[in-house]
Amino acid sequence: MRLRSTSAGYNVTVTTEPVRVPRRQWVAAFLVGVAVFLIPWTLYLTFTLPSNHVTHHYDLAWSGFDVGMAISFAVTGWAALRGSQWLAPFAALTAAMLLCDAWFDVVTSRPGSEFWSAVAAAVFVELPLAVLCGVIAYDTERFLAATVTRYRRRANITRA
Repeated sequence: MRLRSTSAGYNVTVTTEPVRVPRRQWVAAFLVGVAVFLIPWTLYLTFTLPSNHVTHHYDLAWSGFDVGMAISFAVTGWAALRGSQWLAPFAALTAAMLLCDAWFDVVTSRPGSEFWSAVAAAVFVELPLAVLCGVIAYDTERFLAATVTRYRRRANITRA
């Protein structure tokens, strides 16, 4: 059944049928295949990579990552201010970047005070921010689902 959602003269109609997300079997199979491939690849890297490696442009790698993280925070904030549909994916991206930052800060730090500083930054800054961004991403999805449910209920009341 179709219901008018705007006043007469507009060509906008809304269906009250459930929204279905099309499933792509090949995408699911591909992603599972990549996950399976990563198991032996990770084992290979574990046993073949050196535990110590000096690299050029280490500073560029970290500063570039931090620029990307700053952009991620900015677009997440922008999406939150605008109430954008992009808030959930941007918040999830920012959470993932924070988790990566915490992980690599800790595992690439030198023993001693550098290591403990990295652990403190991870525990008191990066991980709490990642949790906050994860909650934002989760609540955004829940909010959208609740909005659709409320709209459908209202549409059913109007139809009856």
